Amino acid sequence: MSHSLALIACLIATLIPVFFGKLSVTPSWLGLQALALGWITLTQHAELTPHTLAAGLEVLLVRAWLVPHLLRRTLARSQAGALDVMPSNLFAWGAAVALIILAFQFGDGARADTRALTLGVAAATVMVAFLILATNHEPVAQLVALLFMENALALFESLMPQAWPLPVHMAISGVYIGTVALGSWLIRGHETIGVLAPLSKQDVR
Repeated sequence: MSHSLALIACLIATLIPVFFGKLSVTPSWLGLQALALGWITLTQHAELTPHTLAAGLEVLLVRAWLVPHLLRRTLARSQAGALDVMPSNLFAWGAAVALIILAFQFGDGARADTRALTLGVAAATVMVAFLILATNHEPVAQLVALLFMENALALFESLMPQAWPLPVHMAISGVYIGTVALGSWLIRGHETIGVLAPLSKQDVR
């Protein structure tokens, strides 16, 4: 039961910012996704092994705290935080609903089976991420979509009969941190160029 509630929390943290959220609040929703992932990681096996504990703590420290903190700092310096995660129009919303329904077809009977629900949530998260990539060209939105995809990958791991070794977990965490670090650097550079371009035109005049 608790596993299903964590999956529902992860799905809510994916869908609400897409339909109703601004980019400035996405770090909080990413943190909620990570808390749900951490709970799933810690409770997916009957016994709490050292491997499971280390993997769960890695999710909580990196995905629930460090990466949202880095992204929040980037958004505090960016003017894009006030923008919608996805354009607020009926076409985009209709496409999102259709993709979510399609995603849950991969997990037929998702309401009755935890594994099917997990697959449905992971697929819906990936579909939503692709939709953000297609509809919002702001660099911050593109970065958030990539982080959504990486959380979906971590969620998909819980379906595997054998968990990934700890070195693989550490490598994935490195990629996750590297994604937000590189994305933040590119965003700052993009906005700096955007500020300097009008100034250079004035100098030419």
